[in-house]
Amino acid sequence: MTRPSPPPETPILPADDPDALDQAVGILKAGGCVAVPTETVYGLACDATNPQAVAGVYEAKGRPSFNPLICHVDTLERAGSLIQLEDLGLALAARFWPGPLTLVGPKRTPSPVSDLAAAGLDSLAVRVPRSDTLRTLVQRLDAPLAAPSANASGAISPTKAEHVKDSLNGRIHLILDGGPCPVGVESTIVSVLDPTHPEILRPGGVARDALEAVSGVMRRPAQTNHSAPTAPGQLTSHYAPSASVRLNATQPEAGEAYLGFGAQPKREDIVFFDLSPSGDLVEAAANLFTGLRWLDRVSDRIAVAPIPETGLGEAINDRLRRAAAER
Repeated sequence: MTRPSPPPETPILPADDPDALDQAVGILKAGGCVAVPTETVYGLACDATNPQAVAGVYEAKGRPSFNPLICHVDTLERAGSLIQLEDLGLALAARFWPGPLTLVGPKRTPSPVSDLAAAGLDSLAVRVPRSDTLRTLVQRLDAPLAAPSANASGAISPTKAEHVKDSLNGRIHLILDGGPCPVGVESTIVSVLDPTHPEILRPGGVARDALEAVSGVMRRPAQTNHSAPTAPGQLTSHYAPSASVRLNATQPEAGEAYLGFGAQPKREDIVFFDLSPSGDLVEAAANLFTGLRWLDRVSDRIAVAPIPETGLGEAINDRLRRAAAER
């Protein structure tokens, strides 16, 4: 079957409309890609078992082919058919699924998942999302959905349907609108390839202390090969606006817009977006990509206030360091 070409103008339809879901299922079965709301960010979903469909997602995003994709499934049972989960993986799944946690485990063989989705690795990243829409699509397609963030590769991740259209209009087949994403940063990725030494490959929507309450202390990777990542989101320059980004700025310099956290800049002429006026890290995470996107439109230089590394602050700072990396 030949993969359908995207329409010149990508439609946005309500995610809770049965006719829209029918249309999305038809697109996915034909090898197309659909932007779907999740609790983290909007994902660009395709049939993970169809190599042409996966290639279409890479093409739409302009994503490097060596960067693996997360496979989204509807149940723990389906996840277990894709990767081997030992006691620790099962314990983490029981505590955090459905939710913003991705587990990287040994890929079962033979695997229904396209080698392209796994970037040729012997491991696979799998998640059961909280999104009813995405889980329903998996169930109706009866196949895992590969779903990276629904934006051009390396750009700011989308937390609203309009963000997806701004980035990928005319390059994808359909956008299902489920409103703003409540978490606002991508899933935490945990490797359970060695169940005795789990490690956080990417901070995200589940904080380290919550994970370690189940697993004990988790390692950070000793060294990440940024040219050949083992999981999504490990490229050094990622989640990046067009503007330059300066971190840990207590005040903006002349000509800089300011991404604040809990405090207004001293000068009134500053272009300013406050991630959380009350200094709440959960609120800041939900607003992060919206704030970066808005400031990127109005300035070519962004200064970012210091943000604590505790809780979800670890994920926020991870995204900001990638946004500020040389590119």
